[in-house]
Amino acid sequence: MPEVGPVTRAVGLAVEGDMAASIPARRAGPHTGSGRMGSVAASKTRVLAVANQKGGVAKTTTVASLGAALAELGHRVLLVDLDPQACLTFSLGIDPEDLELSVHHVLTKGLPASEVVIETDDGVDLLPATIELARAEADLLTRTGREHVVRTALEELAEGGTRYDWVLLDCPPSLGVLTVAALTAADGVLVPLQCETLSHRGVGQLLDTVHDVRRFTNRGLEVWGVLPTLYDGRTNHARAVLDNVAATYRLDVLEPPIPKSIRFAEAPAVGRSILSTSRRHRGADAYRAVAASLTQR
Repeated sequence: MPEVGPVTRAVGLAVEGDMAASIPARRAGPHTGSGRMGSVAASKTRVLAVANQKGGVAKTTTVASLGAALAELGHRVLLVDLDPQACLTFSLGIDPEDLELSVHHVLTKGLPASEVVIETDDGVDLLPATIELARAEADLLTRTGREHVVRTALEELAEGGTRYDWVLLDCPPSLGVLTVAALTAADGVLVPLQCETLSHRGVGQLLDTVHDVRRFTNRGLEVWGVLPTLYDGRTNHARAVLDNVAATYRLDVLEPPIPKSIRFAEAPAVGRSILSTSRRHRGADAYRAVAASLTQR
């Protein structure tokens, strides 16, 4: 874990005092299985938060694609949509407007996550979101232990017999209560970063938040690195931005970078990840390579 410097943003810790056309949804019901079964032996669940308060840096694409890539490797995977825009839910072929239950009910009403989890065609399970999640920040703001609601939901899921090898958390584009709760639940955080100057200006603020979370609610949290997204290798600017981020914040840069491609925007239209819609595309292969590297940690 790199040193992240002094804290410059308050994150509200309670310490002492890509959209597509509508697709018919699967109905959620009690989830009685133990995750999608694969060839990987049972092990400790690894929880990875994918976070960057800047929007448009491919957080949702990264969660969906890494989840599908890990499932291809035989891992049992749960994706958790923590963004009120519900882009991850939509991207996996589920219309949020057709859902009666969502992660909002799990985090604010105490509903067991097993009653909300949905199986998807990409071989991963999903804890979906709806616009109701926009109220969660206000609902949780005065609640004791609000930073631990995501961790508690995942622990209860495991205690009920539903176990996963990986849980990927799709964080909202903010540093509010939901992002802090995700970081509190996570073993590591991955930072998707568009290779443009303005995109890396918020990295320091995110690392300040990570510093606070490590101090108060999750001492084991680690920054697993920066993942270059929307990468155009033809430009010197993109590489210069990456070099600057690596040097300034002393963060690992995951390889290979994820190339910029229209295929990523097309995939949600059919409710699948790029690994299903364009299996041999270089973007799909890039996510497979990143997923394989994560399994070696």
